[in-house]
Amino acid sequence: MATSADPKHVEPYIGAATVMREFTARAVITGAILGMIFGASSLYLVLKVGLTVSASIPVAVISLALFRGLSKTGLRDATILEHNITQTAGSAGESLAFGIGVTMPAILILGFDLELTRVMLVAMLGGLLGILMMIPLRRALIVKEHGTLKYPEGTACAAVLKAGANADDKAHASPSAQAEIRAAAAAGLGAAPGAKAIFTGFGVGLIYTTFNIALKGWKDVSEKVFGAPFKAGSVSVEVSPALLGVGYIIGPRIASIMCAGGVLSYLALIPMIKFFGESMTTPLEPGTKLISDMSPGDIRSAYVLYIGAGAVAAGGIISLVQAMPTIWHGLKEGLRNLNGSRGSTLARDETPRTERDLSLKFVGIGVVLLLLAITFAPSLEMNFLGALLIVLFGFLFVTVSSRLTGEIGSSSNPISGMTVATLLFTCLIFLLVGWTGRTEYVTALSVGAIVCIAASNGGTTSQDLKTGFLLGATPKLQQWAIMAGAALSAVCLGPVLLVLNDASTVYVPIHEIAPAGLHTDVGALKKTEGLKGPQARDDANSYLVWQKTDNVGAPEGRYLVNQKGEAVWLVDPGINGTHNRRPDGSLVQKFDAPKATLMSYIIKGILDRKLPWALVLLGVMIAVTMEMSFVPALAFAVGVYLPLSSSSPIFFGGFVRWLVDRRMRKKAAYAAMTPAQFTEETDKSPGVLLASGYIAGGAIAGIIIAIMQGVPWFEGINDGITTWSTAHNPFFDGPNSDLLTLVPFAVLCILLYLVGREKLLAGRLAGPMYAGRADAEGEQIPPGA
Repeated sequence: MATSADPKHVEPYIGAATVMREFTARAVITGAILGMIFGASSLYLVLKVGLTVSASIPVAVISLALFRGLSKTGLRDATILEHNITQTAGSAGESLAFGIGVTMPAILILGFDLELTRVMLVAMLGGLLGILMMIPLRRALIVKEHGTLKYPEGTACAAVLKAGANADDKAHASPSAQAEIRAAAAAGLGAAPGAKAIFTGFGVGLIYTTFNIALKGWKDVSEKVFGAPFKAGSVSVEVSPALLGVGYIIGPRIASIMCAGGVLSYLALIPMIKFFGESMTTPLEPGTKLISDMSPGDIRSAYVLYIGAGAVAAGGIISLVQAMPTIWHGLKEGLRNLNGSRGSTLARDETPRTERDLSLKFVGIGVVLLLLAITFAPSLEMNFLGALLIVLFGFLFVTVSSRLTGEIGSSSNPISGMTVATLLFTCLIFLLVGWTGRTEYVTALSVGAIVCIAASNGGTTSQDLKTGFLLGATPKLQQWAIMAGAALSAVCLGPVLLVLNDASTVYVPIHEIAPAGLHTDVGALKKTEGLKGPQARDDANSYLVWQKTDNVGAPEGRYLVNQKGEAVWLVDPGINGTHNRRPDGSLVQKFDAPKATLMSYIIKGILDRKLPWALVLLGVMIAVTMEMSFVPALAFAVGVYLPLSSSSPIFFGGFVRWLVDRRMRKKAAYAAMTPAQFTEETDKSPGVLLASGYIAGGAIAGIIIAIMQGVPWFEGINDGITTWSTAHNPFFDGPNSDLLTLVPFAVLCILLYLVGREKLLAGRLAGPMYAGRADAEGEQIPPGA
């Protein structure tokens, strides 16, 4: 008897014999552009909080709305398979952004330049490698394991595209799909694409952030620092639509756990360090000044960041260990099925359209060419051993990631843990062979970054191919589409990363950190550079670059020195920097990049053994304690590392989602659902789409403002606005500004709640289509079945 997993019993929405427009220039270009937009917003997010959210459903909804709107002007509407190509090309940006944001900023912490060519090469080579390595697994994981591996995001995206199908798509639908369409029509259930919610969210996020950051309408962080007897304790919230949207999408449990980690840092660890250290008369390493003179931010930078990094490392390893049985099973099944699928491939001219992949010959040649490019790219400092490790770890973790994505979804896929494992083994191997120089830092990070991006993109590719499998797409065309999207997103994300770093870089006058001055021999210094960003207006000189590697006289880091060897500026990077105030008094919001910091600590800790291990081990114990208490250690650890101002808006987003879900559960259409069905339905609800719009709009506005930093006319206007708002705007400055700035943020929360409750923008994607309808035998059909 055939099982449901038998591909012969899976009839896609568009049959294999049907030929319609699919891989068109407009579909690929639209997808690539949307991929760059959502990739940029995802990079912004991962630098702030170490998280991204899937872009497939938002891209699919925008594609439906965009081409439907163009059809009203006389152009042809896109087919459902064109929409699928658009979302496939558009999904690559988010997975690349995660891999780049998790790894590449570590290069700054290790003391190297964030070179554009290095970032672009890692992104492109890792992204394409992950796609090519996943292609031979498609038949094994997507086809043979259908019914076993759910691929939740890919299945949900297919439901969105089916819900938005036009009349021509429905006319060409397969018999089983036509029966489903008739049943939905009989039940009186429409299929609005839900574009209004995501476009509204994008507009609100864009306008809100522009008024908040560029026009100084209100403070961007509301903060309260406590005095005695709770000295150095503090609470704060960054009133960001992007972070609010993240909290709504990830849900109340994870949002609350992350914020709990921040509460531990800011309301326990920092006050404790202040209490016990305030009477000390000498600085406590690794701090460089008296604890009594430290602000909460200073204590966090000197001590709590190391505790948080230890917790994140332990949490990542714990998550990887927990997944090991699944990883081992997935690897065995993947290799076994891969063997079997090779023998069952039909002759090329006999292969149905829906079973045509790029050839194994193309894949093999492509992988070899990519590895050659990785080996000989000067900026990656690669060697033969590093390239061999990329092949081994890359194939292992692409296989594992592709299968785990099918079982638990992209959001729960432990890519960070896989990257930690790659770096640990790579650094230990380098240590054994005596490669502990600074060049090997870059080699190890390049190995980890390429494997991380490959694993991330492998999982995304498998989700896209699952969507195509359900819709009846041509896999070969999808594979071309995601490679095009990955290549274009890689070109875009490198400049975005550099712009965000430069815009938040602070050049610290040397007298602030070394009152007696700081000197070095200029004979070995070759590279020169000038100031970048807003401070370049005040100093147009060119300086020699000195990378200080010890803490004697001043902290290690990057210094700009004059021709006499006198240090003039400390370059405090925008990503993971510790100084947030420029000499003119203006405040700067830094990007904490929690997971990139972890990667740098692993490399430094193993290769040069200079970490403050006592603090790191305290963090490890915190993670172990959480896991023993049945609390997900990694989510809590990320909260310990992040500023409370970043995790608190995520908590508010999760709280709004809890309120919405609590009310929606009472509706008859949702009451009979299992938790998994309820999550599947609400994950494509108007509230989630509005939250996705908040993220994209808020992040894109932040990136545009960052790009404008340093442009003279913009800075002149910005200075004038800042001066006026400081003097006249009580929401921006004044005794009540910290309270008043919560008012516009509360409006964002209320709008999100009302849309989530379907009180506003109520058009739904594909609600519980079969709720309350019985089949011919009287058995209740579960919603979404």
